[in-house]
Amino acid sequence: MSASVLYDAPGPKARRRSTVISVISTIIVVTLIGWLAWSLGQPRQTAGGATLTGLWDPSRWDIFAEPEVWEGLLWRGLVMGTLRAAALAAVLALVIGVLFALGRVARPAWIRIPTTIILEFFRGMPILLVMLFILLGMKVGAYAAVVGGLAIYNGAIIGEVLRAGIVSLPRGQTEAAQSLGFTNLQTQFLIQLPQAFTQMLPIILAQMVVLLKDTSLAYIVAYPELLRVSTTMKDFYGSGKYSFSLFIVTLAIYLIVNLVVSMLARRLARRTGTQAVGARRKRDKTGAAVTPPPPGEIGTDTSLLSIGQADGMTGRAPEHRP
Repeated sequence: MSASVLYDAPGPKARRRSTVISVISTIIVVTLIGWLAWSLGQPRQTAGGATLTGLWDPSRWDIFAEPEVWEGLLWRGLVMGTLRAAALAAVLALVIGVLFALGRVARPAWIRIPTTIILEFFRGMPILLVMLFILLGMKVGAYAAVVGGLAIYNGAIIGEVLRAGIVSLPRGQTEAAQSLGFTNLQTQFLIQLPQAFTQMLPIILAQMVVLLKDTSLAYIVAYPELLRVSTTMKDFYGSGKYSFSLFIVTLAIYLIVNLVVSMLARRLARRTGTQAVGARRKRDKTGAAVTPPPPGEIGTDTSLLSIGQADGMTGRAPEHRP
């Protein structure tokens, strides 16, 4: 059937009407953008009677012919500032997220309850306040405050995401692992966490992109990231003449970096998803799941994990088979 079960397929008139509306909307948006660009390029009169050149005048962009400007924006601001802080914060956020996830699913209440309180506290705390608390309360430098704030806040988000992935797994896997002699920690690290991480990878990668953009808040704690470096250049070269041009270039750098990171994240998530689908199809054909071998001297019949999955879905206890 070509028609959807949720709505009727549009007819010729509806398709023509949709096409006309789309064309008109596109023309209106392009016209508004063109009018805005033309308005910004017109000379302006100040309150004192002086005439300012348009924002597209070449005299407002001549500083970008100097290599020192690009060295400051791309090297000191982007690489040594933004990317340096984001890279370390991303690694620490993953580690903190794993610890939070394991604490949230722990069986002892004296571990689970305090971890839940701490996680919810940092999830509800604005990231800028976390940076300021680390900077002022712990008496550390701006770099440590930025990395610590980004790592703790995003680690709390990733921890909750991983916890949701662990909870969504079938209980039969845990029961089968315990029947083979796995401890709770071994079950979490060898069986649950790898699957939860793969299942929640798109969300985790999206959070990494958010972490990269949040580095712009480091401007408040005087960390020399891209935004602060561009502001320093604006004050040095002339805040009235080069403010707009530096703003546009800084915006373009942020957009390019975020688009590249988002593209790589989507490609990695798509590749991981394709591998997971292939592994599932292989498991369905062979009738056994690909699982890690049991530790030590425990039996080597790993097909019990797949048996435990099937029994867990039906609510039956896993049977031991020779």
